[in-house]
Amino acid sequence: MKTLVIGNGGREHALARALSLDPAVTEVHVAPGNPGAAAVATLHDVDALSGEAVADLAERLGVDLVVVGPEAPLVAGVADVVRARGIAVFGPSGEAAQLEGSKAFAKDVMAAAGVPTARAHVCTTPEQVEAALDDLGSPYVVKDDGLAAGKGVVVTTDRDEAVAHAAGCERVVIEEYLDGPEVSLFALCGWDGQTATVYPLQPAQDFKRIGDGDEGPNTGGMGAYTPLPWAPEGLVDEVLADVLQPTVDELARRGTPFSGLLYAGLALTSRGVRVVEFNARFGDPETQPLLALLDSPLGALLMGAATGTLADVEPPRWKPGAAVGVVLASRGYPASSSSGDVITGVDAAEALDDVHVIQAGTARDGDDLVTAGGRVLAVVATGADVAAARASAYAGVERVTFDGAQHRSDIAAGV
Repeated sequence: MKTLVIGNGGREHALARALSLDPAVTEVHVAPGNPGAAAVATLHDVDALSGEAVADLAERLGVDLVVVGPEAPLVAGVADVVRARGIAVFGPSGEAAQLEGSKAFAKDVMAAAGVPTARAHVCTTPEQVEAALDDLGSPYVVKDDGLAAGKGVVVTTDRDEAVAHAAGCERVVIEEYLDGPEVSLFALCGWDGQTATVYPLQPAQDFKRIGDGDEGPNTGGMGAYTPLPWAPEGLVDEVLADVLQPTVDELARRGTPFSGLLYAGLALTSRGVRVVEFNARFGDPETQPLLALLDSPLGALLMGAATGTLADVEPPRWKPGAAVGVVLASRGYPASSSSGDVITGVDAAEALDDVHVIQAGTARDGDDLVTAGGRVLAVVATGADVAAARASAYAGVERVTFDGAQHRSDIAAGV
């Protein structure tokens, strides 16, 4: 099987790495990719937001499967164009990807499917915003309705901050605050024309805020780990029955079946499981530790979802133990980012047992590896349990340096 992964971040490097380890995958291509992905795949230039450009590249390479990594191309309908060329593609249609592209759309689907989620108001005027804040109270949760790379959400007790964030968005969703820990649960979804098959992965937890103790602004994610020893027994089965299956069944009922990766961000509240958000693709940084523990060939799972034959593929298997990923970000992130700072120590980190480095915001400057974005890389480690994996991950982090590097020191602490 020849594969083409679209995207240039850590998620795409992790996907390419996992595909390169699959004996059934003969070629891995990534477009546009990054220097880390170049170690396991052949890189190509492409406009990832152009369905025609992606489809042309896939045809030129003769690939069997296209894997669309980021949300923006999915919402733009890139998968539709590739699929129309007769090429298998892992990723939902543009219409189905509105589960992530529009929080208002996601709320409508959840309401129709009976999926438990926070009460919410969709607002387009300052008067509606004020009324919603009055109704739902503090802490205030204000979300940009559209794509915002994980940084369009403000959770605050400061009403002025909530109002100001809403004022900067064309349309916002204001939600009730959900207490309790948050969990990420991914699911591979396939549609055979009549039935939606859903294979949940094991739960993970990510760390959204920039600082230790969940202080500071939201980011795209500063680290993650899996599995969750503290998660309630039966959580995956409960979420499959109450959230994942009803959601994909509702989309199919609407004539927009979902095939690809459905990501449910969940809050385990005092009143039960509630959906915080949906994403329509592999989440970053949870993908990195999840794929480090996946014991099934990734290619067959992705191809099964893409071709409507997922039910014929064995459900995902997992290696024993745990995996932890710690993100190193550049100076100024998440408000800004620094580029051109020389990165050292990646090889030294990867020389450690059970440690690998997934690159995201990196580039080459001659022989030097340099920063080229906000989240620069993630050090990922596996171990017998979360504590062991965490110790190895931070041992790797200590070996990687660049000017202005910042990372959280409490990823998976105390688990």
